[in-house]
Amino acid sequence: MHNTTVLIPLTVAAYFILLLVVSRLTSKRHDNDTFFRGNRQSVWYMVAFGMIGASISGVTFVSVPGMVKGIGMTYMQTCLGFILGYAAVAFVLLPVYYRFNLTTIYSFLRKRLGQRSYKTGASFFLLSKMTGAAARFYVVCIILQQFVLDAFGVPFPVTVLLMVALIWLYTRQGGIRTLVWTDTLQTFCMFAALVLIIFSVTDKLGLTMGEAISAVAADERSRIFVFDDPMSKQYFWKQFLSGIFIVIVMTGLDQDMMQKNLTCKSLREAQKDMCSYGVAFVPANLLFLSLGVLLCILAERQGVALPEAGDSLLPMFAATGKLGEGVVVLFTLGIVAAAFSSADSALTALTTSYCVDIAQHPNDESLRRRVHILMAVVFVACVLVFRIVDSPSVIDAIYVMCSYTYGPLLGLFAFSLLTRRAVNDKVVPYIAVASPLLCFAADMLTQAYTDYQFGYELLMLNGALTFLGLYVSKKKS
Repeated sequence: MHNTTVLIPLTVAAYFILLLVVSRLTSKRHDNDTFFRGNRQSVWYMVAFGMIGASISGVTFVSVPGMVKGIGMTYMQTCLGFILGYAAVAFVLLPVYYRFNLTTIYSFLRKRLGQRSYKTGASFFLLSKMTGAAARFYVVCIILQQFVLDAFGVPFPVTVLLMVALIWLYTRQGGIRTLVWTDTLQTFCMFAALVLIIFSVTDKLGLTMGEAISAVAADERSRIFVFDDPMSKQYFWKQFLSGIFIVIVMTGLDQDMMQKNLTCKSLREAQKDMCSYGVAFVPANLLFLSLGVLLCILAERQGVALPEAGDSLLPMFAATGKLGEGVVVLFTLGIVAAAFSSADSALTALTTSYCVDIAQHPNDESLRRRVHILMAVVFVACVLVFRIVDSPSVIDAIYVMCSYTYGPLLGLFAFSLLTRRAVNDKVVPYIAVASPLLCFAADMLTQAYTDYQFGYELLMLNGALTFLGLYVSKKKS
């Protein structure tokens, strides 16, 4: 691994330098409008391509291939639902955001429901995005530390601090305008790494690309559709409908995901961007899952035991030199690109939402710079706290909490768009907190007394309870 010891830091350093060059070129003339909205000058197909990488986090890069070990390719059912979800965002939510010329999407709640509803929506976003993004970044840092950086003797806190500092450095001026371009670069690097790793695995198996496709199709782990077990989490209609609502909530109602789409020159271009990368998710995830099947076949041929955790499947081969030193470099580049493309947009969106929604000073550049530094510091602190606790159950709990916090956003926006009723703005925060708690109780009782298992549909129940609470609340005269 001597050559790899030299190649990995050189590759990563060259990658960071390229990001900084792109940042420099895209932030020559910068202000808060540039940072928050990119001056509404982004080219739609650049946004679309970059959003694919931004939506695929570093955790996804290593987790999706490992899914085939437990549930085959049934995740594709959710991906098919994504297409309709992106269409709903493009033709229902985007017209509203562009009509009101919004900087943050939660400003719509103030116009429709009131100040407390507005603050509630923004607060739920800040909580879920900070914890969720930090947890995902932590998992990626652990993988890089374990399989790559420990060999160089780099301490974990230094890894986290350095990576977040670099993200802050190339986003601090251009903000979202810079991210449109850096995400394009990062998406290209991630998929180049993915495709080259697939070629390496295929070559290791001694197969042509056509034979590899046939081998994946013939493998029992390539099963996609489950229509015969309604009680299963993988039942088609659960997965498909959940895919629709996951996109509506985690893209359409998430400032992080929507901020780049709102930089397009017009609504029509933003809709083309949204529909394009919505459809692209199907082949993108099919590639990740196909790689997982090929890795399982390779492990069986070599007599290598599959890891208990699906997340370890790709690192077990790609980060340990079993596929060659070049693949170790590709894996490192791919996972860094995936991690950065999601973490950088999260920091930018958190800064935007705090300045515009909480502090309500969208034109104060000094405040924006201070908040951007503060968000980076809090982000580092969250990652290091996860390291101190170092419990998979805690990380799982973080992910569950994030899924619960999106339900109230779904209910708030659904109520605002589908009804004309007024609400008692003062009670909205209590409704938004009560809904996830009721969902948690329903999940526990269902597990204790029935064979039914809640999956992603818990998100829909959460949104429905929030909607119902808003509907029965009455505005005081």
